[in-house]
Amino acid sequence: MLQGKKILVGITGSIAAYKTITLVRLLVKSGAEVRVVITPAAKDFVSPLTLSTLSRHEVEVDLFKDAAWSNHVMLGRWADVFLIAPLSCNTLAKMASGQCNNLLLATYLSATCPVWVAPAMDADMWTHPTTRHNLALLVSYGNRVVPAVAGELASGLVGEGRMAEPEDLHQMLVDHFSNNKSFSGKKVLVTAGPTYEPIDPVRFIGNHSSGKMGVALAQEIARRGAKVFLVAGPGVQGPTVEGLTITHVNTAAEMYQACLDNFPHMDLAIMAAAVADYTAVQVADEKIKKKEAGLTIELQKTKDILKELGRLKTNKQFLVGFALETNNEETFAKEKLRAKNADMIVLNSLKHAGAGFGHNTNQVTIFDKDGQQVSYPLKSKEAVAADIIDYIHEKIK
Repeated sequence: MLQGKKILVGITGSIAAYKTITLVRLLVKSGAEVRVVITPAAKDFVSPLTLSTLSRHEVEVDLFKDAAWSNHVMLGRWADVFLIAPLSCNTLAKMASGQCNNLLLATYLSATCPVWVAPAMDADMWTHPTTRHNLALLVSYGNRVVPAVAGELASGLVGEGRMAEPEDLHQMLVDHFSNNKSFSGKKVLVTAGPTYEPIDPVRFIGNHSSGKMGVALAQEIARRGAKVFLVAGPGVQGPTVEGLTITHVNTAAEMYQACLDNFPHMDLAIMAAAVADYTAVQVADEKIKKKEAGLTIELQKTKDILKELGRLKTNKQFLVGFALETNNEETFAKEKLRAKNADMIVLNSLKHAGAGFGHNTNQVTIFDKDGQQVSYPLKSKEAVAADIIDYIHEKIK
């Protein structure tokens, strides 16, 4: 799978370093040539002897060794990919600010290959504004961040901050090198994020969708050669991927119109957005003032985008919908599949920890019109996107 690929693995001072032992083993087993560079702090969590035995190369730790200079420039030029896993909060901050006080950082600043990072830290550190800012800086520099996932943390807390699992990181690298262009020549419509239905110039009806799942799907299928048209709701950060264009909208009506304008030209549509079901009948021109009495707002149903696309769909088009449920999940998903004339429904439930709005992970079950049903374990949304696109490819090829 990775035969002949040169992968440089970086390890920083985090308890999650133990997972990287498994990752190195998987990479070597897949045929990759693996070299490892670690920070001095990482030696407290993982043994250089173990890593050198598994990678079959001496582990690089120090900028200077036995009065000799370690050639970080050549390390950064040697690799096809430099993956730093785990990435600690401390090293993240140093990378974001361009510090260079150890071999791993010097190698990062010298690297000419793609750089991926898989952060690992406690939940409060992961959500701190400084961490979010530093991660955004790394992305702006062209690095790929593999988001932390939810689960039990070293502190004993449960939340986001766990490093992505070794198996997921391995699969991402396999996908990266596979040069999979299975959707080359296809035109794909994807929706992502919430819609905001205004009540007055200040307030709106909305939901907690972050758009992460839709963005991950758009990125994944664009990487596989498709020309992607992403319709994104408010607050969704559009990715910069070759072959992807983005249209920003705010309301359900705007998303409806954008989808109808593009759908006739599409081969595939993936409706991952959380579109509001209701919108205000009248929107106040001025801010509604608080009163002692209650406030009644009359609502009307929004236009059903998925149902309308299902009505317009030809036998040469493939339509995918999403269902987020809190009860009777399977029953409602199957009914939505039938009622909307979709080819496939992706179900996720708010009952599953780490799934649904705002998380970097998801746990889904796919239902298709042929009666097939496949469930997947909790994974990063990038890995879930790959599973969904794989499933679609199998259905349409």
